Amino acid sequence: MVEGTTPLALLAPPYTRLQPLAPSTSDIRACGRQPGSALIWIMGSGGDAARERAVRSRPGGVALLVILPPDRDIAKSATLALHLQQLRPHGILPYHPEPTTSDLSQVLRRPPVDLAGEVVDYLRWRGFALDRDTVHLLRRILDLSGELRSISSVSRSMYLSRRALGRRLTTRGLPVPSHWLQMGRLLRVAVRLQNTEATVSSVAFEHGYPDGFALSNQMERLIGHRPSEVRRRLGWEWLVESWLRREAETGRLTVTGMGAPHPGEAVRPPSLERPARPSRSRGAEPSAAGG
Repeated sequence: MVEGTTPLALLAPPYTRLQPLAPSTSDIRACGRQPGSALIWIMGSGGDAARERAVRSRPGGVALLVILPPDRDIAKSATLALHLQQLRPHGILPYHPEPTTSDLSQVLRRPPVDLAGEVVDYLRWRGFALDRDTVHLLRRILDLSGELRSISSVSRSMYLSRRALGRRLTTRGLPVPSHWLQMGRLLRVAVRLQNTEATVSSVAFEHGYPDGFALSNQMERLIGHRPSEVRRRLGWEWLVESWLRREAETGRLTVTGMGAPHPGEAVRPPSLERPARPSRSRGAEPSAAGG
């Protein structure tokens, strides 16, 4: 058990303890300094309105795990419960006064039920104004990343030329289709690495990469992290955030891809910021290895 659990806490690698947090701007902003961190909110202990505001302002890439209040108190928090989906929680757990870090870690590493849908929801939470056509394209590319290896194959399955598909995304200030495809593939690899003890080489082969070395290089170039680090740092939101940051740094993601907050959102998600950690070499463009 976690002794003295507070209503708001940070769970960061190596996921052995919960760090109490105050609902202050400085405390919440600090959550993004360690990739793979999660914000834990135990509802129903009073002061939930202030904590909700704090949770809304959390940095991009920080997963949110919400623990519901006891059944007898759920009615008191009914209004907040209606807003939970707007807060984009990674997971919602039943009440427990002293959650264990191992249980929370298990929820954090869980595979997404609908990877494409959850990634698009994440982008919307981050402030991307995505029209219906763009949502369809992104969801389709991310769905196909589980079976197709090249953007040519994706284009054919969507009955579009590569040029037309690329134009539909780049004119909206979004990364090129091949990067969405590779990012989708790498997210699937990350989920597999975090939920199995299989070797990097076997996971690479399972997902269409020639070997672990090719996978490692592709992951480093596109996201900035190696498979060993991805396995140690749980969740997938921080990987999407790392990818978005690199795309922005190289000019493939522009401000035209950002929009206003959705109705009902009091605080727009923060801009793409580099976490306080040693920078890595940007390296070359992602190779065509595996697609």
